[in-house]
Amino acid sequence: MLPELSIIDIAEEGKGVAKADELVVFVDKAVPGDIVDVRIVKKKKNFAEAVIEKLHTASDLRTDPFCEHFGTCGGCKWQHMQYDAQLHFKQKNVEAALQRLAKVDTSSMEPILGSAENKYYRNKLEYTFSNKRWLNSTDMTDREDLEMNALGFHVPLRFDKILDIQHCYLQAEPSNTLRNEVRAYALQNGLSFYDLRNHEGSLRNLIIRTSSTGEVMVVVVFAYADQDQVDGLMEHLKNNFPEITSLLYILNQKKNDTIFDQDVITYAGRDYIFEEMNGLKFKIGAKSFYQTNSLQAHELYKITKEFAGFKGDELVYDLYTGAGTIANFVAGSVKQVIGVEYVPTAIEDAKFNSQLNGIENTVFYAGDMKDILTTDFITAHGKPDVVITDPPRAGMHTDVVERLLEMEAEKIVYVSCNAATQARDLALLKEKYEISRIRPVDMFPHTQHVENVVLLNLIK
Repeated sequence: MLPELSIIDIAEEGKGVAKADELVVFVDKAVPGDIVDVRIVKKKKNFAEAVIEKLHTASDLRTDPFCEHFGTCGGCKWQHMQYDAQLHFKQKNVEAALQRLAKVDTSSMEPILGSAENKYYRNKLEYTFSNKRWLNSTDMTDREDLEMNALGFHVPLRFDKILDIQHCYLQAEPSNTLRNEVRAYALQNGLSFYDLRNHEGSLRNLIIRTSSTGEVMVVVVFAYADQDQVDGLMEHLKNNFPEITSLLYILNQKKNDTIFDQDVITYAGRDYIFEEMNGLKFKIGAKSFYQTNSLQAHELYKITKEFAGFKGDELVYDLYTGAGTIANFVAGSVKQVIGVEYVPTAIEDAKFNSQLNGIENTVFYAGDMKDILTTDFITAHGKPDVVITDPPRAGMHTDVVERLLEMEAEKIVYVSCNAATQARDLALLKEKYEISRIRPVDMFPHTQHVENVVLLNLIK
């Protein structure tokens, strides 16, 4: 036990930071300004991880969590911190990563853009069925007739334990009603919930996608179910939720949950829904990538476009284009956009989205970025004036960074969901580029995650 520690900061992974002599202590669910007694749960040479045993003084930045599942569920870990404070620490963590890892001057960094909605802001959630429900302290004292089946989220660090979710504040209705009805039907009709260790059971995952247009997609992922079980549940959903636009199912008997290599079967309606942004329509399928916070994605893309400062005659390369959302968003302001993405189905969506919106100045290619972005490719398509890059959390492959340095586009707009890997790439790009604008954007309220947009200009 370490008594009366003062929490002085927030670490990048979202835990409070305290110091006990020379030992740095990361405290779960602590907020800067708290004074706490802590119990160490893991200790290394220079740091320790701890949990709060007693809260002596609560920080002024604290607030009451709004979700009954807070503390057990792995999402929304910052619910106990006021939203303005969350934004402050996200900005600070981006700043620290850029300064420490890329030696970037952040003195002119622009203020983080908060999310207008910080509840019910996601357009996609994926739930897991399990026959091993996470048991809370009340369950442990009353173990008779316990329902062990669950439909919800993984408990952190426990791949085989699922927290049964009653109400989730991440996605608007009909998400909660749908999930609870699926669970109720499965229990009433004896459908077995998946065993994550032994890989057996009928029901595996439930994916719900909603859009700003009011359309709803439901994907039920079965494992070892017979067709009568599949048809029974799907017909029940079709009859009880007429608002479902796209009712789909998948039979996945692999050892992992990924669906990208699985066939998607349409039970009712279309095999996609539509999202709208800035007057553009986007087709969203079961496997499509689309920013999960639709409203804030629009703000993120507006900032990306503003940073690029298009005049109208630019050739733009959009790297890691996904379903071509950014490419199509900026196409009306430039001469041509060439999008590159490694997921072939995403590129098919990107092409469809261009056709859907009557956009004729986009070209899309599927393949590994480092393999496609060759000297021959650039010779064939032309040297870009602007590169927009929005890579996954791991950042860009060093070969891609090298190619960017060879290309010498006038501007690079780098959108990132991981300031640390972004900083690593910026450190390499500084060989030929100077950073002129930086602005974080909060896409994920009540979590430590943050997007960051950086404008790089070629040094003359």
